[in-house]
Amino acid sequence: MKRLLRNIGWLLSGRAVNALLSLLYLALATRSLGLEAFGYFALIVALGQTVTGLANFQTWQFVVRWGANGDGAGEATGFAIALDAVSVVIGAVLAAGLVYSAQFWLPLPHDLLWVAFGFCILSLLFMRSTPTGLLRLRFRFAEATAAEAVQPIVRAIGAIAAFFYMPTVLGFIFAWAAAEVAVALALWWAAARKDTIDFSQISLTKLPRAHPDAWRFVLSTNAMGSLNVGGKQVMILLVGAIGGEAFAGGFRVAAQLGQALVSLAQTVSKAIYPELVHAKDDAVEIARKMANLSLIGGFLAVLFAVLFGRWGLEAIAGEAFGVVYWTMVILAVAGAIELVGASLESLLVSANRAGTAFLARAFPMGLAFALLPVAMGWQGLKGAAITVLGSSALAVFAFWVAILSLQQIKIILEPNRDGTPPPR
Repeated sequence: MKRLLRNIGWLLSGRAVNALLSLLYLALATRSLGLEAFGYFALIVALGQTVTGLANFQTWQFVVRWGANGDGAGEATGFAIALDAVSVVIGAVLAAGLVYSAQFWLPLPHDLLWVAFGFCILSLLFMRSTPTGLLRLRFRFAEATAAEAVQPIVRAIGAIAAFFYMPTVLGFIFAWAAAEVAVALALWWAAARKDTIDFSQISLTKLPRAHPDAWRFVLSTNAMGSLNVGGKQVMILLVGAIGGEAFAGGFRVAAQLGQALVSLAQTVSKAIYPELVHAKDDAVEIARKMANLSLIGGFLAVLFAVLFGRWGLEAIAGEAFGVVYWTMVILAVAGAIELVGASLESLLVSANRAGTAFLARAFPMGLAFALLPVAMGWQGLKGAAITVLGSSALAVFAFWVAILSLQQIKIILEPNRDGTPPPR
């Protein structure tokens, strides 16, 4: 538990730097572009992150899972790199389809479609899941934090340059793209310092031969990653498709400020997953303690959003964005729920129940997407935020039910203390 808290501390320090510099980036972009042009920017970034999220195989989890078995890191890394190459091919096809069809369903000007496609391809080429997995496998969270700090720093510098010399959608996209390239290179450099990358191990077949459940785990974690993207980036795209570019811009600002806790939840999940894989027998107790700490943190964050959210919105993004205050508060509540659920979700994945975790997210999210047009027709952006809140609440409840079921199965299957078999 002490090591877990220390690792979370490193990750949170990185998140704090990211958050502060992201506020600078957000302030410069919203004030330079205005509500509608910022909406175009939000849609392009959402397209790039949607493509990357759907195509990415969450390879950091494979490196941690199979690399933890002594000398298996090289084989796991080779498998992860091979999957990254597959992701680029799949993602390029997906990007072409989404960008071509965007003219029919997204409010993006024609001259920005090529910008969107270029950003999608660059995001695919500079994915950073595999080096992140190597650093987490060795519990090198301090080095990972330092490398990841490159992203907000480069993004902030790029935003300042765009603000003064190129205050357009393209200028801020250039800044975002430069940050993606820089952080990927920094993470690979940090990972390769102590883990030599053996290119002869790159294979899609070698690791699955030794681990028959490998492909099932790959598909499950990819599906989970796709759902996490769906809860954020796809939602922005759908909000833009239904309400227009101004709605997309407003929802992104509200989500970035209100759902900072979702990023925190992902931080907790990334830190706790390696511990749960190694802990095994103590995994449930670790997850329970983290969920309790998360509950307190989530309550305080929501209280802060209610009291100071409107002032923060207008101070950072400008008075035009003050109208999304209640949307931001609702998303903050959803983020607090996700924060509590992060440990539960990681516990299911570490217990080889990634498929269960996927189903626990898939049904609520599908329901949220189905109800989105009705919700927005009823309450606009607040309605969209309510669908996100409902999806998060149902998913975390399903995680809790699934873990209770696993615990009951474990009790039934464990032998009695005197060594006799369990009752049938």
